[in-house]
Amino acid sequence: MDKKSKWIKKFVLILGIGAAIASYYGIPSVKGTMNLVFKMFASGDFGVVKDFIASWGAYAAVISFGLMIFQSIAAPLPAFLITFANANLFGWWQGAILSWTSAMAGAALCFYISRVLGRDVAERFTSKAGLKQVDAFFEKYGKSTILVCRLLPFVSFDLVSYGAGLTSMSFGSFFLATGIGQLPATIVYSYVGGMLTGGAKLFVTGLMILFALSAFIVMARKIYVEKQRQKGEK
Repeated sequence: MDKKSKWIKKFVLILGIGAAIASYYGIPSVKGTMNLVFKMFASGDFGVVKDFIASWGAYAAVISFGLMIFQSIAAPLPAFLITFANANLFGWWQGAILSWTSAMAGAALCFYISRVLGRDVAERFTSKAGLKQVDAFFEKYGKSTILVCRLLPFVSFDLVSYGAGLTSMSFGSFFLATGIGQLPATIVYSYVGGMLTGGAKLFVTGLMILFALSAFIVMARKIYVEKQRQKGEK
């Protein structure tokens, strides 16, 4: 990337981020809508997300696309809620296409934010600890990290996208691996999301919570064991 091109991309990204922040603080309706979106994600209820998207009528797919990109940037908001909602609103395979393409757009934007603006900015959108965890994956798996992490449901897609932008990996390699790795989870979540009604909704929500807790325990144990091993080697 030559200096002129890099400065243009940096200017465009900074301008875009600045405009978004200014809109949030300067336009009451934008602030109200964004606060509603944060509250919606915090609820953990895909039904709430579904109702929000559906309320936009003919623009529902566009709003869903924008929400997926937003949650990618504001990692780690739960993307699966949008995937479930898309499948329930548009049908599982149409929802899968919408979720996959919007997630790819979000991943690309995260990659370029960290590639162009650097680690300090990436940490503001994510967390220092989260990026360090992704760094460890890159050290262990090298170029295969993207594909490996995309297939691990307890690793944040968005953190990996930000982390990849901080490496020497080309955008083409990143985009291809992301597309392949993200497809299986998108199809599974979309298929399940298309069936979520009533008792099934509560059942799957419970399973997701149980899975998340299990994944957290497994990762915490691995981190603890690794730290103890490192202490023993000193």
